[in-house]
Amino acid sequence: MNADGKSDEFVVPSTQANNAGTEPAAEPVEERNSAKRNVDTSDPDRTPKRTKRGSLGLAGVRETARAQPELKFTSLLHHVNVDLLRKAFFDLKRTAAVGIDEVTWHDYEQGLEDRLADLHGRVHRGAYRAKPSKRIYLTKPDGRQRPIGIASLEDKIVQKAVTWVLECIYEPDFLGFSYGFRPGKSQHQALDALSVALTSRKVSWVLDADVAGFFDAIDHEWLVKFLEHRIGDKRILRLIGKWLRAGVSEDGEWSETTVGTPQGAVISPLLGNVFLHYVLDLWIQWWRKHECRGDVVVIRYADDCAPGNVHLR
Repeated sequence: MNADGKSDEFVVPSTQANNAGTEPAAEPVEERNSAKRNVDTSDPDRTPKRTKRGSLGLAGVRETARAQPELKFTSLLHHVNVDLLRKAFFDLKRTAAVGIDEVTWHDYEQGLEDRLADLHGRVHRGAYRAKPSKRIYLTKPDGRQRPIGIASLEDKIVQKAVTWVLECIYEPDFLGFSYGFRPGKSQHQALDALSVALTSRKVSWVLDADVAGFFDAIDHEWLVKFLEHRIGDKRILRLIGKWLRAGVSEDGEWSETTVGTPQGAVISPLLGNVFLHYVLDLWIQWWRKHECRGDVVVIRYADDCAPGNVHLR
């Protein structure tokens, strides 16, 4: 499954969870190229149109990434322009919790164009500074506390814009059994894939795995090494480094962050998927081709993974 980065083709889904039309939705059972479909939905500039620099914009990044899976992109920051920052701003939730800057979406909307022009200038001059995340806690169903990091509004805007750029590169790379926090994929499709695998195949066993404290424990050094496989633009890497090292503020007290990326940060889901792509997904892909004794269906949603042995040869 997914040996070539495409979705599995040996099972056909019985439902179309959270997806309109007649196209199958669940990865280990779908017959389409999910990477191609999903990256098409992630690009806010879906229609290829040339910029003043003669490129095809984000559509060009997407097509180049798909055509050249080994290419390292050395010029990406120019895609984070005022137009993309504006789209990112309007894509944010209007009523979201504020960070340590205490700036709401409606506050920032006042004088928006001047604010975006200033933000764009700081990002491209290297004068942009990430603010610490505001630490809050949400209660889990089992009573434990989940730490959440609320970014400042400008950090949310820039992170979303950068996320859109990086999605154009990584969506063609990500394997089809990865469902969490990806354009065009959902938890419903992951459940649909699991259901079809269990009901249509002779399953010997199912393993449910969850990485404890995953987002809080991501190794910064390894994450940057993984990003460097595809990202050669040092300015983009420096931006990501600023967010990783910005620290957290809890009850007015700042603390350093040497590992992890805050749950709640706009870019954290993508960074988490990049990390797991290299440390888990590619390993599973290799293992089931070279080591396992039977067919294996894998379904991963963020750091939750459910591999199952379908049948032994």
